[in-house]
Amino acid sequence: MMNKTRHIFRILAAALTLSGILSCASRGEAPLEIRSEAELAGLTVSCTSGNYYERSLSKRGDLTVFACNSDADAIQAVRQGRADVFVTDEVVMTESAMDRLGLKMALRGEDIFDVAFAMQKGDTALEESMNAFLGEAPLEGIVEHWLKGTPDPAWNPEREDSGKAPLRCIVCMNMEPVCFMGDGGEWMGLEPDILKRFCRETGRSLKFSFQDLGSAIMALESGQADIVASSLFVTEERKNFVDFSEPYYQCHPAYFVKESAGKGGNGLWSRIKMSLVTESRWKLITGGLLETIKITLLSILFGTLLGAGVCAAKRSRRKWLRDSASLYGMFIQGIPTLVLLLIMFYVVFSGSGIGASAVAVVTFALCFASASGNIFDTSISSVHKGQTEAGLSLGFTPLQTFTGIVLPQALKKGLPLYRGEFVSLLM
Repeated sequence: MMNKTRHIFRILAAALTLSGILSCASRGEAPLEIRSEAELAGLTVSCTSGNYYERSLSKRGDLTVFACNSDADAIQAVRQGRADVFVTDEVVMTESAMDRLGLKMALRGEDIFDVAFAMQKGDTALEESMNAFLGEAPLEGIVEHWLKGTPDPAWNPEREDSGKAPLRCIVCMNMEPVCFMGDGGEWMGLEPDILKRFCRETGRSLKFSFQDLGSAIMALESGQADIVASSLFVTEERKNFVDFSEPYYQCHPAYFVKESAGKGGNGLWSRIKMSLVTESRWKLITGGLLETIKITLLSILFGTLLGAGVCAAKRSRRKWLRDSASLYGMFIQGIPTLVLLLIMFYVVFSGSGIGASAVAVVTFALCFASASGNIFDTSISSVHKGQTEAGLSLGFTPLQTFTGIVLPQALKKGLPLYRGEFVSLLM
């Protein structure tokens, strides 16, 4: 036994030594040099999934595309050595950000693209008002302010809220200086600044939400959002699905590489600090947890009330009520929750103006009502009929018998199952 233990420790020591040698060797590695886009051949290029770069680079058979959920994940792929190059818009990475992350711009692409806001196809009123605003706003000063740190240009004073519906905007990136979440949890940057000025000018409030690009376009097409801001390039392919405002900026693609293997830190703590602190992802995590708890509690509250109604229908003397309750349970149980959620969001409540959280509460409440209704019915049925007969024989009314004798026993038997459904919904 001792010999086996020593052998295991020797293997671990050799692995740690080899890891240290490789780590030391990588610290002196020179940064990758790229002089043209043709030299990307044979390399792994990271980018955000669903954007222009993934589609265009995927057509090349001489390189590997490493698609990530966000720019931050694509950057981490380069910093951790899973990708050689990170490609995005040149305006996304500031000098301070590159220095902090240990990256450098290796190549500025030759292509130049118009950048605009995406809107639902056929929403001419919003498109015309946005274009009129962009024609009058000091766009050059706003762009210079966020990209080069010049003074913020003045604009018209704030107008009173006209009572119009809020402008629902989806942002798809959290990177300075284009669009990022500030220390106070407020969305800031070039695009939020333009949209805030537009809403002040038109007397509307502004409501931000964060989604990946693919989901954002789907929400836009289904009427769940009014506008998408994500440094979007105006391409002919995208024009088939959405309408674009007039361009407010033009930019080139840029290719970023790791400046040095040691700079920026590749350790576990460095990656955690970069993700949670530097990129303020802790706000997204805490916000997501609070939203999960809110949706869960509201769903359980409304689902329990509706479940009590389902239970009453199941135990009704009227056949059509019993049949309706059974049909409802079969319908809910026969559709996966995720599919039902998509149907409710993109079909039932499409274009209604109801937010995603409210749709989630309604959907989960319907699912929880079916489960809790069955639990209530089964628990009540498990109480022997003699208990009811005994209560009535002692002079209690049917309601007193149910609330004072049957219900406490049913709750005791059904509580473990109810608790299990609670945990299942939360998870």
